[in-house]
Amino acid sequence: MRAAVFHEHGPRDVLQIAADLPMPTPGPGEVRLKMGAAALNRLDLFVREGWKGLDLALPHITCADGAGTVDLLGPGVTQFAPGDRVGINPTITDPDCLLMEGTEDACLGSPILGEHVPGVAAEYVVLPARNLIKLPDHISVAAAAAVGLVFVTAWHSLIVRGGLQPGESVLVVGASGGVNTASVQIAKAIGARVYVVGSDAAKCAQVEPLGADVVINREDDPNWSKAIYSATRKRGVDVVVDNVGAATLFDSIRAAAKGGRILIVGNTSGPKVELDLRYLFTKHLTIIGSSMGTTQDYRRVMGLVFDGVLNPVIGARLPLEEIREGHRLLEAGEVFGKIVLEIA
Repeated sequence: MRAAVFHEHGPRDVLQIAADLPMPTPGPGEVRLKMGAAALNRLDLFVREGWKGLDLALPHITCADGAGTVDLLGPGVTQFAPGDRVGINPTITDPDCLLMEGTEDACLGSPILGEHVPGVAAEYVVLPARNLIKLPDHISVAAAAAVGLVFVTAWHSLIVRGGLQPGESVLVVGASGGVNTASVQIAKAIGARVYVVGSDAAKCAQVEPLGADVVINREDDPNWSKAIYSATRKRGVDVVVDNVGAATLFDSIRAAAKGGRILIVGNTSGPKVELDLRYLFTKHLTIIGSSMGTTQDYRRVMGLVFDGVLNPVIGARLPLEEIREGHRLLEAGEVFGKIVLEIA
């Protein structure tokens, strides 16, 4: 069986296509899928590079997000049949945790495919049946693969953790990338006014059709927090979505209205920051951390995709064999939307 793997942590050169991995066999409650597509996330870069305490069984199959066709059912699986096209919820919730805690919210922090457990950039994968959802005919496997991690993260942060309400205002820091394009669409669908800060004119133009009401190009206006302040008549925004981290958090705080919420959903520019606490207590701000979401969140966003309310943005399609090029594009920030690997 072929799969995109690495045998050691390091630069993208460690990625390779293994051709002789064993065919997985489903156990009770599991399903084997013939994969049609996998989608890249920044998580894949971090896992490939490694961090202190990350202990993986090697070789490690990469990628959290994917979709495919049911190939073989394990004992006890009755809700699917061979040939069903399915999308994949990338969070593997421990059934023992569910028994003890009763809800998935208490079990957040569970393994994510491609992170602490093998991923889906392979010809075949075995997954719990509870992680799968049937796809309607009008949804491609590439589109389904592009939803997963980023739309669940955006939904859980904005709606569940952030409590976004119709009529509120949202600032999305960054015009491209999966979480940002998902956040723009979700905020607009809820009925919020959406502001976006983009890094260049091309990305700013691409985000407008997704539902952005006001787009600020930081090439033209580097002091974008002041520009947001002016655009909101010196009020600021109710919610800020920031997945950049160190490089943008101060301006995100400045752009927030009194009583505003800052949603931290990533740290692409670095995890460590200095805070001026005066802004927090004088503006009554709340900083909220959020990562991933529940099966309910996944099914909710997939339902909105099926209904055409949300549309995953695919910026590039590559064959599985070009996994290194996919990582290069992701590292360089050259693609607007998701990078999808097509698995023949």
